[in-house]
Amino acid sequence: MNTIAVINIARQQLGMDEETIRALYVRVAGVNSLRVMTEGQRLDVIEELKRKGFHVRKSGKSLPASTKSYIRLIHALWKSCHRGGVIQDGSRKALRSFVKERTGTDDPDFLTYDQASPLIEALKQMERRCQSAKV
Repeated sequence: MNTIAVINIARQQLGMDEETIRALYVRVAGVNSLRVMTEGQRLDVIEELKRKGFHVRKSGKSLPASTKSYIRLIHALWKSCHRGGVIQDGSRKALRSFVKERTGTDDPDFLTYDQASPLIEALKQMERRCQSAKV
């Protein structure tokens, strides 16, 4: 983890000016500059910034999209059913469990078209139920 970058992002997220952040550095680490701090002191500053409301966001890196259109359709239908309230847990783990229960294959990305077709139809029916409930 690049602690200097995290601290600068936290400072921006919290809207802290130069004077305020340097006062925090002195209070937490005893110095007023990131460059002279040890890694441990920087980690202490990050913890203080978290206490003040900074939230470390995920990097946004996700798994690459499948090259198979029917696999992407399964993921899209799953998310749509989750947004519609038909599915409680919209996580990838829950999708994997759903797929394994119906096909025996642990990961939807490894399904053949013949294995995926009944899943797609089941998800489409679930999605229709969600849409008809809204009307």
